[in-house]
Amino acid sequence: MREKAEDIQRILDDLYPETPIPLRHEDAYTLLVAVVLSAQCTDERVNQITPLLYKRADNPADMAKVPVDEIREIIKPCGLSPSKSKAISELSKIIIEKHGGQVPESFEELEALPGVGHKTASVVMSQAFGHPAFPVDTHIHRLAARWGLSSGKNVEQTERDLKAIFPEASWNKLHLQIIYFGRQYCPARGHKPEECPICSKYGV
Repeated sequence: MREKAEDIQRILDDLYPETPIPLRHEDAYTLLVAVVLSAQCTDERVNQITPLLYKRADNPADMAKVPVDEIREIIKPCGLSPSKSKAISELSKIIIEKHGGQVPESFEELEALPGVGHKTASVVMSQAFGHPAFPVDTHIHRLAARWGLSSGKNVEQTERDLKAIFPEASWNKLHLQIIYFGRQYCPARGHKPEECPICSKYGV
């Protein structure tokens, strides 16, 4: 398994030496809001909507003053707008009241914010603060199973399996590499395993 993981990592490093963060953001707060918006929504759509939202408010103090209905109207194209607008409003208020206006830099405090689950907290910890984390979404979960790296029944188990076989220093980059690879070579539908650089070797 370790050899397979090293080989997969080599393939990903060759294909994606650079891993720009797909969600546009300026700081930890704008990244946090973008990740909340990205639930069941494409990164492209989020990147179209966040400039409109951040023109209205791009920090927790300003966002806390925007009526929830107004946030909901702006973010409607991202889907789930009633729950997401409420979460963005409430987490902004909590960041002001409990964290001095700064996005907290711990899993525990991030996951206590409305609308922020473990995966969202992992993205913020790794991409905003540089702490080792391995955010596993449904795409990474699917690819880990497809490549025989995890038989996890859920994203939590897959995250544990991937953390066990890949070095900690590679996690932050690796999760982005796997996402990019999945989009380009290893889609859920219409996948051609024989043309996929990893599935042609390791597909299950």
